[in-house]
Amino acid sequence: MAKRKIVKIDEEKCTGCGLCIPNCAERALQIVDGKAKLVKEIYCDGLGACLGHCPENAITIEERESAVFDEKATEKHLKDLKKKEKKSKDLPCGCPGTAVKTLKKRTTSNEQRATKTESELSNWPIQLMLVPTEAPYLKNADLLIAADCVAFSYPDFHQDFLKGRILLMGCPKLDAATIYEEKLAEIFKLNDIKSITLLHMEVPCCFGLNQIVSEALRLSGKKIPLKEVTVGIKGDVK
Repeated sequence: MAKRKIVKIDEEKCTGCGLCIPNCAERALQIVDGKAKLVKEIYCDGLGACLGHCPENAITIEERESAVFDEKATEKHLKDLKKKEKKSKDLPCGCPGTAVKTLKKRTTSNEQRATKTESELSNWPIQLMLVPTEAPYLKNADLLIAADCVAFSYPDFHQDFLKGRILLMGCPKLDAATIYEEKLAEIFKLNDIKSITLLHMEVPCCFGLNQIVSEALRLSGKKIPLKEVTVGIKGDVK
């Protein structure tokens, strides 16, 4: 133990948005029970690279008695995380439900149209972790990148946003941001994407999707028109 500078998180201010996590080079932070926490004190170097990325100013640097920063242990921690993330990136794993499909629009009568809302989904799979980076439906696509909760919150999701677009869905709070960033960057590089519509909820954690897409664009080196839309928890567009 030694007196040194180390990250301090104010749990009352923290909303669990996760924006601090990808900005910690040592990956010393993670979301636990909806709050950002230090995985282990030995992984935190106390430099505070995560500070400027917290929208609630919940992260500060304090000087106190703490276990010293362990560079070797941190290197092992990073390698272990990369192995886990690689396993996630290697999906799909042969499950028939992950087979790539371009969906044809069903023919419906005028009477059916008057009583039922038609699906505008034109691709499968739609979960970002499962979509191959060179799926044929991605070529020259207008992408809709949507947070998981949006389709359940916005009643006219299919007609107002999904129609004419290829859907990729994910949750910036439940999945690793770095996996999303790397996968989207590959998709942007390989497929000549025409446009991106980014659709997320108004809750703080969901804004992490904005940062993920922005970082993926930077990594890809592509300039793709991007439109961002925020949906309220009551189903209204903000």
